[in-house]
Amino acid sequence: MKVVNLVFQVFFLLLSLLFLIYFLTGYDSAFEADQICHSSLSSYENLSGNYGCDHDTETHQWILYESNDNNEPAKIIKKFRYKFL
Repeated sequence: MKVVNLVFQVFFLLLSLLFLIYFLTGYDSAFEADQICHSSLSSYENLSGNYGCDHDTETHQWILYESNDNNEPAKIIKKFRYKFL
């Protein structure tokens, strides 16, 4: 019985730690993440138009990316996750 109690306590501690990390990191809103993404975008030389910010609604984040002219996938530079709860 002590082993089951110990396993439950460790599981609860890990779950609590994951929730704490999630709620203490990330931006408070999509608007804030959007502003930070576009602010970071202005630091890149965007003469060719290869850099951009895009909103990913499935993962709740804004993505700063660099696209290529050929048929290769875009290179992700940075992700700005926001809290959706």
